[in-house]
Amino acid sequence: MRLTTSAAALLVAASLSTVATAQTFDAARISEDIRVLADDSFEGRGIATPAEQKVIDYLSRQYAAAGFAPGGENGGWTQAVSLNRFSVSNVSGRLKVGDWTQALAQGQQATITTRLPGEAVHLAGLPLVFVGYGINAPERQWNDFKTDVKGKVIVVLVNDADFEDPSLNTFGGSAMTYYGRWTYKYEEAARQGAAGVLIVHETKPASYGWTTVANSWGAPQFDIVRQNPTAERVPMEAWLQRDVTVELFRQAGLDFDQEKLKARSRDFQPVELKGATIDVDFDVKTDGITTHNVVARLEGATHPDETILYTGHWDHIGVGAPDATGDRIFNGAVDNASGTAGLLELARQWSAGPRPQRSIVMISFTGEESGLLGSEFYAANPLYPLETTVAGFNLDASNVLGRMSKLGVTGYGHSDLDERVVALAAAQGRGFVGDAGAAAGIYFRSDHFPLAKRGVPMGYLSSTGEYVDEPIAPRQAAAAEYGANRYHQAADEWEPNWDYRGMIQDLEVVFKAGEALANSRDWPQWKQGSEFGPARTVSDAQRK
Repeated sequence: MRLTTSAAALLVAASLSTVATAQTFDAARISEDIRVLADDSFEGRGIATPAEQKVIDYLSRQYAAAGFAPGGENGGWTQAVSLNRFSVSNVSGRLKVGDWTQALAQGQQATITTRLPGEAVHLAGLPLVFVGYGINAPERQWNDFKTDVKGKVIVVLVNDADFEDPSLNTFGGSAMTYYGRWTYKYEEAARQGAAGVLIVHETKPASYGWTTVANSWGAPQFDIVRQNPTAERVPMEAWLQRDVTVELFRQAGLDFDQEKLKARSRDFQPVELKGATIDVDFDVKTDGITTHNVVARLEGATHPDETILYTGHWDHIGVGAPDATGDRIFNGAVDNASGTAGLLELARQWSAGPRPQRSIVMISFTGEESGLLGSEFYAANPLYPLETTVAGFNLDASNVLGRMSKLGVTGYGHSDLDERVVALAAAQGRGFVGDAGAAAGIYFRSDHFPLAKRGVPMGYLSSTGEYVDEPIAPRQAAAAEYGANRYHQAADEWEPNWDYRGMIQDLEVVFKAGEALANSRDWPQWKQGSEFGPARTVSDAQRK
């Protein structure tokens, strides 16, 4: 989120030395934590690299200095997370329809990878089938798989049917459901027995550009260790450029936009791309690795077995292909050194006050950028029982550009955490936006989700609305520029003159909401109709 020189000069008036609140959240400390974690010496915080130990050492020192104790396994600071790592090389691909061929260069026309253990993938002359959004949702009377796709490569659209026309309200209107996420597309393809998936990349429904796709899927991929991986993973997971897709459909005698329109209906029928085939070859290096969640705990005074969680991921993409400037280090300053710094500052705040009745646990998750793997592992193997985890708050990509008029509540409408945080924002003079980022599926894209789907009420908050402090225009420009040119790119670097007042307002909200819960007998409830409620109900007797 690098500001222009003029913008930096305008924002420097909000200097770190003047940014403080009654809670004594310290902007200078936050800035320093981000600076360290996003430094080139941390090499983009790639998991299972030498940089990981540097992250663990830094976070454990800071949590200890804040007054927290080790909260991990065997009295230590970490929880070991076992993963498989998949590195692909010598990638070649080709689409063919009659005499027409289109080479698929890695990172250009397509990104091609796998999360299926093996030494190589060879797909020769496999037929292509367009299956619309690639969704099978019986509870919504929706099935895009009205044909057998076993052994075939399917072409699917990103997002879900309501994105283009929210009035359909088949998948909740403009809010993306989990069916719209790329993770679901690949999972469902495996259940259907497909040999591979080509997700058509379109910037608006994906909510990010092609550069983000190329960077994210051009790096090694990770997955938790699975007992039966062939039942849950396809040999080829790929994205395809929209322009290439349009031409592929034309060569097969189809109009892509017309077929996309048909895919919005429950009556949609899968379409075989007549005469179209794909060849793909690549080598795979599969190895098992161990990476780590970093866990810190402040034991509660009277109910230590009941837990309030604060979470955020420490990892980023690591080192990748050089950008136009030759920079190969994906520093991840905003995403998510900022949220990690927020956890450290919250830990300092908790230790500075009276000991809470319930325990406070900070978890810096690994593997978020690889598909929420650290949080998924913790949720499946919790160190503190989920049944008596009261609630949690997740920090990811915090606001470093100044105060904003509203609080964004991602996942609004699911639990009564909503009313608690909205009231705290109102006390700051802020309004709120319910389910911020819903159209982009943000609720399914960060570390709160594996916990929420297992029944733990989780808050995921962010600044939104309009900037309230002059100068306004440079802040707006910097935010837009970050989304366009820095998110998941090497240019996501620390800036010395960021304005942390908005981030501190958000930290105040999650601190005060957690404080009220930590010193009460309250158990936040899922609201009627939330799909996460049933998972919580089965353990009601364990919460008193």
